Amino acid sequence: MSFNTAKTWCIRLIPVVLFFVSYYFSQFFLQSYGGTTKIPVPSKNLCGSWLVSRRWESLNFNITRKTRLFLTLGDFFWQQHKSALPLPYGIKGSESFLLKVLAITSNYDMPASIENLDCRTCVVIGNGFSIKNSSLGAAINKYDVVIRLNDAPVRGYEDDVGNRTTMRLFYPESASYNPSIHNDPDTILVLVPFKQNDLRWLKEILYDEKRVRKGFWKPPPQIWLGSGSQIRILDPYFLQHTAGTLLHIPLQPKKNQRTFHPTTGILAVFVALNYCDVVHIAGFGYPEVRNQNQPIHYYGRDTMKSMKDSNHDLIHEAQALKRLEDSGVILYLHPHS
Repeated sequence: MSFNTAKTWCIRLIPVVLFFVSYYFSQFFLQSYGGTTKIPVPSKNLCGSWLVSRRWESLNFNITRKTRLFLTLGDFFWQQHKSALPLPYGIKGSESFLLKVLAITSNYDMPASIENLDCRTCVVIGNGFSIKNSSLGAAINKYDVVIRLNDAPVRGYEDDVGNRTTMRLFYPESASYNPSIHNDPDTILVLVPFKQNDLRWLKEILYDEKRVRKGFWKPPPQIWLGSGSQIRILDPYFLQHTAGTLLHIPLQPKKNQRTFHPTTGILAVFVALNYCDVVHIAGFGYPEVRNQNQPIHYYGRDTMKSMKDSNHDLIHEAQALKRLEDSGVILYLHPHS
């Protein structure tokens, strides 16, 4: 082989060598940050290895699977609902508000099309900046249940977050005045009552009563266009066990002890683990505390500064998610730190 021929072959091989070097480097980089280049598919074949009883055993939670997610009028009709704790971990003292709200909402279940599935694949979409530019939208739309949080928008972000919403968890301060803008017509709107005023707000909306404006850290919508048929009230059971069992937060803090509550994000993950057979998540994780100017959402301009006085223990929640991931009971759809 002449020198010129060898030189020509070397030149031709350079792109091939560069391709393999860049490929293996990208694989190493993504795996170093907990990610994978292949987006998981919510296949029914996963169900055999994601049995709920096995899942709870691996986590040592020692609780029974509870698939009824929402409070019903039957919980109160002709009987006294037994609850030793007030909101957000029980309903003690809020029974009268619940009776009036549940009397007008009338629907208390998940859709039969989901209830009757042999295997429920679910994805919980957090509002974190990590989902921005992820191109996960098409994959997210393939799950049986898509759970979203608070007033996180969908329109304009479909490529990253999808456009289907099965269930949206919210509380008054995080409610969008017109849920139809970023939800499907049949999206279930799940009120998470953190305090008695949350139930009072919904009662006043449903019965078109004079609104009480005090008692909220941020003014909730005074006009809310949610439909009564879409509304559900999350059973405080789930918030109680998210706090006590998953996060080990004191349910009744001592005097002068700072009060922490779970975020709706970690709560949604716990709800999904109780209800679903496959649980994947995306958009979770906050920047490090020292990065105060880093954006925290895939939308808007809020930064870590806005979390300064939060009553959420973000470090504790991140550790809990890591335990769930390491146990194999949740799977992230994108690289994460």
